[in-house]
Amino acid sequence: MTGMQRTFKGAALTALLPIAIALLVIALGDGAQVRILSVFLINLILVIGLQMFMGNTSIVNLGHVSFMGIAGYAAAILTIPASIKQTIIPEAPFGLAAFQMGPIEAGIMAIILAMLVALIVGVVVTRESGISATILTLALLVIVHTVLVNWVELTRGMRALYGVPMKANAWLLLGCAVLVIFLGRWFRDSPLGVQLRASGESRIAAESAGVNVRLVRLIAWVLSSGVVALGGVLYVYLIGSVSPKSFYFDTTLLTLAMLILGGMHSISGAVIGVIVVTAGFEIMRYFESSPVIFGVKFPEFLGLTGFFLGLIIVLSMALRPKGVVGTDEIDESWERRRQDQSERTSAAASRSHA
Repeated sequence: MTGMQRTFKGAALTALLPIAIALLVIALGDGAQVRILSVFLINLILVIGLQMFMGNTSIVNLGHVSFMGIAGYAAAILTIPASIKQTIIPEAPFGLAAFQMGPIEAGIMAIILAMLVALIVGVVVTRESGISATILTLALLVIVHTVLVNWVELTRGMRALYGVPMKANAWLLLGCAVLVIFLGRWFRDSPLGVQLRASGESRIAAESAGVNVRLVRLIAWVLSSGVVALGGVLYVYLIGSVSPKSFYFDTTLLTLAMLILGGMHSISGAVIGVIVVTAGFEIMRYFESSPVIFGVKFPEFLGLTGFFLGLIIVLSMALRPKGVVGTDEIDESWERRRQDQSERTSAAASRSHA
């Protein structure tokens, strides 16, 4: 089996679990559960986008949600009917108040815009490593949020932009999530991905081996931003409105917790992390609302979801810093165990014959 075949076989195996969950919820769930599924699939796209840079370079990225916000706002502004924009953002610059595009064209334009911003910012970010790069990504998050809040003529500030065509559904989100899983796995296993992981382990050693670390990191940064931007476009097409609070620390910490829990060095870890945290979040929300279980009324636990999120990050870093899945993909771990079992069986057979 060639490397490409192994890659796509592994991606298909990784995609089976979210596909099974989605089909089960779509077939048997109600509207609220399908809504949860839709958010789960968007988070899956965001976390895999984050993994493509952070997991391969070992640089903690706190600014990925910025590109979700840039693309989300761009898609919203371009698709909101001109009649609505004349009411909510009549003084929008560049004549945008009277301009309108279709959802597909607007989505593509929004993703390209986010990637262009990522290219410009990435020239600076990829010069640094470790905590310096992380601080730069945090600064990016704050700057973009500040622009979204204060460019009132274009974004309405803290007030939501509404009227976005709600074109996203669970089937579209599932298809995009599966494509992103395949893209992420292909990128991880590609020569570029191998070079990135080598630079994450030792930048000096990678450069000594001839790797252009800044270039490969810049490519990963821009590609990662494109995937996150796709998640932002799908998000606004799902809910039909957009506001700055959706693209700040809450979403940043949530996606980071998902990736850290599952294991940031693998696509399988990203998928498992999103599944576990999503399920945990829904359980915590249930207990926040003072439920009655077997006739016993539980007290209100406001803020339980925030506590759960912080606990996930702390426990993961303390007990399982490499995540639930570890550094290997599920199929790689499976194959390694099979080979180890085969070697043990062969060794036992040799001893018995002796």
